[in-house]
Amino acid sequence: MSKETLDFLADMGTEFKLLRPIFANRERYCRDVHGFELNYAASYWTPPLAPRTAFDLERGQIEDRLQLPALVSITDHDDIEAPLQLRSASYASRIPISVEWTVPYMNTSFHLGIHNLDSLTARNWMRTFAEFTAAPSAPHLNEILSELHALPSVLIVFNHPAWDLYNVGAERHLHCVNEFLKGSSQFIHALELNGLRSWQENRQALAIAQKWNQLVISGGDRHGVQPNANTNLTHALNFDEFVHEVRHERISHILFMEQYAEPWKYRILQSTLDAIRNYPDFPEGTRNWDDRVFHPDSEGIMRPVSQLWPGDGRAPIFVRYVLGAVRLLGVGPLSSSLRVAWNDRQQLRMTLSNQDA
Repeated sequence: MSKETLDFLADMGTEFKLLRPIFANRERYCRDVHGFELNYAASYWTPPLAPRTAFDLERGQIEDRLQLPALVSITDHDDIEAPLQLRSASYASRIPISVEWTVPYMNTSFHLGIHNLDSLTARNWMRTFAEFTAAPSAPHLNEILSELHALPSVLIVFNHPAWDLYNVGAERHLHCVNEFLKGSSQFIHALELNGLRSWQENRQALAIAQKWNQLVISGGDRHGVQPNANTNLTHALNFDEFVHEVRHERISHILFMEQYAEPWKYRILQSTLDAIRNYPDFPEGTRNWDDRVFHPDSEGIMRPVSQLWPGDGRAPIFVRYVLGAVRLLGVGPLSSSLRVAWNDRQQLRMTLSNQDA
């Protein structure tokens, strides 16, 4: 249920000269024909999987492929509706209530995984997070983190710390990370090694963790239909025990699954393709890609873009042409060629061997 921003489209239209006239033409068309401006900042897309399907996907990977009982914590960006919805069903009644909180910091933002909130106070915490995001301050951030840290069953994870997600520049991003950890590391229980990010970036995350004497833990930014590429191995029988294992015993064993050895660019492509595919068997409202992309209409009301197309309700031919071209990248010989061209498996093996050494 994450609302994933479409700001990157505006960035593409600004950064790439070849795309500027195309974007300008589409923006002018939208303004002249439909009477409203394209608003990239307000627009968003949602991942294709419903909470139940996402939960079953992660649980199935652990139980079927590893033959182990699964503990699954699902986090959306700034939203806890998925775990709350799952908790109403018996098959997932013990799933933790968790969230990926977007935390503005200096001139960037960080993502903190807040896992295992109490069901009675979870919505109050979400209001606290939203209020901070609207009016951030470093002292107030530490007050919030200190209160969360005081809850023995809550796990606080600094997600993908080496990812310059907001494009402030690698050096500036690392400076912000170190400033954040300088003031707040006592409230952070682990740093994430991310199943969707490259091993080069995860090595940087390892270096940050070592610098600040932090544990690392598995996690991912999976927004498609493939399970995450790493997981933790634990003796814990429930999530409270797992939190104790990480926070107090300082134990974390991470297993990278075989799909992590696939070329990183190829896995990013597959995740992108998952987001723009149509799924005829999915529930109503999530089957088609344009049911999962939202934009304000002429009155500012958020609607699926499938409701905004003119004429026959189909996407304009320009959009269909672009999406068709992208989808070809995931089909047959072209997909296989890209997989070979992007193959960095040998480099990954050498890197892992050097790390072990």
